[in-house]
Amino acid sequence: MVANQITAKGKAGKELVALPEIPEKRYFSISEASLLCGVKAHVLRYWEQEFPLLSPLKRKGNRRYYQRHDLLLARQIRELLYGEGYTIHGARERLQGLRNESSHGHPVSAAQLEFEMEDNASGLNRGTGNRLTYLRTELSELIKICAGKH
Repeated sequence: MVANQITAKGKAGKELVALPEIPEKRYFSISEASLLCGVKAHVLRYWEQEFPLLSPLKRKGNRRYYQRHDLLLARQIRELLYGEGYTIHGARERLQGLRNESSHGHPVSAAQLEFEMEDNASGLNRGTGNRLTYLRTELSELIKICAGKH
């Protein structure tokens, strides 16, 4: 673990390492995506099968190229599975539920999500403040990306 990274235990009780910032780059190889998402490459490939929203570009030789929105989604999946203790099935339903709410006339506003994140954060230990700020920023970026697709 790098000295400037903050750790916190998620609801699942596992120690989560803060993830590095995503560089300004258009495409990422699976090894780069693996490092940026804090999981191994085979885990990302498995998640592609389990989460239809996670679908990187595939080029020559079936090589995967992840984009920024793929990395943000993989990080959200990681947080649901490892941080909050969801099962694969539960995380898939949670992501699908968020997608359905935003596309079926019940939009989830950024303000509403910010409020929910603030509310959830208030019950956590104070030592996780930097991590929560980072997660809020990442989730806000994901909200912006999702809002732009409609």
